[in-house]
Amino acid sequence: MPRRRWFDAHLDLAYLARMERDMLAPIESCGGPAEPSVTIGSLVEGGVRACLATIFTEPGGSDAVGFPPGDAEAAHAAGVRQVEIYADWARQGHFTVGFGRGGGPGSDPLTGRVPPDPRAIQMGILVEGADPIRSPEELEWWVGRGVVAVGLAWARPSRYAGGNSTPRLGLTERGREMIQAADDSGVVHDVSHLSDLAMDELFERARGRVIASHSNSRALLGGDNQRHLRDESIRTIAARGGVVGLNLYGKFLVPEGSDREPTIDDVADHADHIAAVAQSRRCVGLGSDMDGGFGASVLPAGIRRHADIERLAESLLARGWSDAEVEGFAWGNWSRFWGNG
Repeated sequence: MPRRRWFDAHLDLAYLARMERDMLAPIESCGGPAEPSVTIGSLVEGGVRACLATIFTEPGGSDAVGFPPGDAEAAHAAGVRQVEIYADWARQGHFTVGFGRGGGPGSDPLTGRVPPDPRAIQMGILVEGADPIRSPEELEWWVGRGVVAVGLAWARPSRYAGGNSTPRLGLTERGREMIQAADDSGVVHDVSHLSDLAMDELFERARGRVIASHSNSRALLGGDNQRHLRDESIRTIAARGGVVGLNLYGKFLVPEGSDREPTIDDVADHADHIAAVAQSRRCVGLGSDMDGGFGASVLPAGIRRHADIERLAESLLARGWSDAEVEGFAWGNWSRFWGNG
């Protein structure tokens, strides 16, 4: 069994199920996209006791999670199908759904109490790209089904904001209304895929809490890819009490143009840099994105599933992080953030 428990702030679990992965099967025979690194069993094996699980839909996509850009009804239908997957898994006892709104029965794993089923993983739902939410007025419906955080856009633009692949697009008027609705509902803002323009305006307008669920440091990667966080954005998230979840996708760990294999030390470099910029090791944790359609083979060398993540903890300890700081990275920083909801 793993030494410690983990909170992973970004897992595309329903997406993988929609892409025909049998999430209840052994990882060796689960099928689905790419080389698998995530099933429900592998999360349990790896010590994952809480996570943010996404509703991921793709504007312009042609597969099971795709929808025509701008088609709110099609996006809504694609998102609801993923909500239903999470509800089914909760009924089967694999997850407890919902945290971050002041406690309640679903918050037990985050507060250290024994949940009704000790095998159940605590889950909050993150909408990655807000198009499935047809209007800001509809947000409360989603909150009632376990949504605790919203990212206004994925890489491509949504009806609410520009994404990281559209750097000249900021917030739309409907996006500004969604920020207000999220603040009113206690929903956390996830900035991981926003364009710089959209992120800066969100920082200015939002009263509520802000995270980057699965982002790395732009300063370590070179270039101006807006998928990665500027130092000033890291400082803003930390100053507002937020947390940055490190992404384990290999191409987001090494400088642009590099063809070398990413390593666990590369992940630790990003953890060190984010903590140094924020002047605190309490604002960084795991947001693995493992394996959001890209497969195990592009993860850092030595990591192929969550049972291997302990090697990252060992790397941080070897760099001088204390036991308490590593426990914070693995569990405490995220659980403290949500436990104070």
